[in-house]
Amino acid sequence: QVQLVESGGGLVQAGGSLRLSCAASGRTFTVFRMAWFRQVLGKEREIVASISRGGDDIMYVDSVKGRFTISRDNPKNMMYLYMNSLKPEDTAVYYCAAQVNPTTAYSHWGQGTQVTVSS
Repeated sequence: QVQLVESGGGLVQAGGSLRLSCAASGRTFTVFRMAWFRQVLGKEREIVASISRGGDDIMYVDSVKGRFTISRDNPKNMMYLYMNSLKPEDTAVYYCAAQVNPTTAYSHWGQGTQVTVSS
């Protein structure tokens, strides 16, 4: 099993920045791709960004391109999401997720961290 714990959420004004962290523990050697998702109450969870094991394959949802940066530090079992130029519409609970089988969906999730952007 892999355990994931997010941190770094909070309240920030529009235009501000935050850094989210995801600490992985357990059978971390089984982790392939990792991702950040976000969810607004009453809406479906959406993927924000994902990164391959080696960090050479990265994707972003269009709405965050140029503002967010995903990275991972495998020796430290950490993943990050640097969020700049935050907008009120970025307000959501952000979740860290891990894929332990390259042919299946994300199977391990953190508990989430709230990000609130005030206008």
